[in-house]
Amino acid sequence: MIKHFPVLVIIIPLLLALIAPVAGRINRIYSWVIAFLATLFSFIIAAILLYQVMYSGTISYWMGGWEPPWGIEYVIDYFSAFVLAIVAFLAWLVTIFARKSVAAEIEEKKLPAFYGVYLLFIVGLMGMIVTGDIFNLYVFLEISSLTAYALVAMGKSRRAPLAGFRYLVIGTVGATFILLGIGYLYIATGTLNMADLGARLPGLFNSKLVITAFAFFAIGFSIKIALFPLHTWLPDAYTYAPSAVSALMASTGTKVGAYGFIRILFTVFGVRVFLEQWVSVPHFLIAVSTVAILMGSILAIAQTNIKKMLAYSSISQIGYIILGVALMNPTGLQGGLLHILNHALMKCALFMSVGCITYKTGITSVADLKGLGFKQPYAMAAFTVAALSMIGIPLTVGFVSKWYLAMGSLENAMWYLIPVILISSILMLVYFWRVIDNIYFKAGKPIAEVEVSDAPASMLIPTVVVAALCLVFGTLAFIPVSITEKAALLLLG
Repeated sequence: MIKHFPVLVIIIPLLLALIAPVAGRINRIYSWVIAFLATLFSFIIAAILLYQVMYSGTISYWMGGWEPPWGIEYVIDYFSAFVLAIVAFLAWLVTIFARKSVAAEIEEKKLPAFYGVYLLFIVGLMGMIVTGDIFNLYVFLEISSLTAYALVAMGKSRRAPLAGFRYLVIGTVGATFILLGIGYLYIATGTLNMADLGARLPGLFNSKLVITAFAFFAIGFSIKIALFPLHTWLPDAYTYAPSAVSALMASTGTKVGAYGFIRILFTVFGVRVFLEQWVSVPHFLIAVSTVAILMGSILAIAQTNIKKMLAYSSISQIGYIILGVALMNPTGLQGGLLHILNHALMKCALFMSVGCITYKTGITSVADLKGLGFKQPYAMAAFTVAALSMIGIPLTVGFVSKWYLAMGSLENAMWYLIPVILISSILMLVYFWRVIDNIYFKAGKPIAEVEVSDAPASMLIPTVVVAALCLVFGTLAFIPVSITEKAALLLLG
């Protein structure tokens, strides 16, 4: 069965997504058990695939035995195996976290449907990662997007349906741009296989069809990953979604969107065109990512709702990933790839910590968190570790990726990007210190005068594990660095 793992990582959660709502009607807990098993199997398969790629090289799986480019091909290389392992692992941990959290934030009658949609969202993400067919990537993108709209709308806040609807409208515009880009490339080349597209496009880069296709991809994926200023759907979506959904979407959703953009940039178009012909594209992306890094942090400072603060912080972090991509040298690209992992861990830990607060107190305002550090010590310790990592304190994962981005900037003689990274880190220190100061150094209503304990173990354990990994991969950075180095060299050819 091992040779079928590239497709089983999709098929297993897909089949169980159809079973979960039915089983949940018999007993609500069954739908969660099925989601847990589906994400566990996916994680195990993803880990085995990463191991196989590291020791045997790229895996190519032909659907139905049809040879590409005629048939759909699933491709597992260093880049896709790395991102797949991140998504599968965090999906499994968030599923453990979700049992208590979701039950407290969603109506009981909606729980079976929730876990079915939840699994389909994960299927869409993992499908985008493993496919080698550009139209198949769009299909999985739509699966993840449609289910994300529904998951956001299930939040208990009265503003959740509106946030989901806004996400739907803006997300549909982004998906339309991507589909148009695919259509133009197909007209120009007659193929949908990404590797085949990469072989046929050289010599066509002066074609108006190909230039227009790239423009559509750039706009469409910028919307999907919430790259400033096309970020307007993200703050409300993350703020009013259930806590488990916020944690999963923030840690995996935009990262997989970034994966799709990077895959198309380097596998389909190739780095040479951006270094020799379309030289303005990297400079434009650097300018946009720089603005995103700074504006995301500035907007986060202005927020009083902690989830909205974290949402705007994500906009800044997307800028870091795109900055690494735009540098288009091995060190810079490696920094961008590292930040996919690092930001996924940091933001997952932050949103799960906030979920622990919400579960026990219902508090979302930064000002109301006074004294909480001594009432919920484990959750607040996890939050603090992840916050320090976001700032980029040495021996945390945030420092590692920022270091590589800084070195990549120097390789391109773009020393002026280093102050941007430093200023953004200082801005992060400002808005995260407000929270840390409140939870540890101030006491006041309502926390100090009421009995508040830590969240249940099923919520705390995954939160602490993810926060601990921010330190593990910060001190043992050679583990992700060794993988991302090979992934960056593969993408750069």
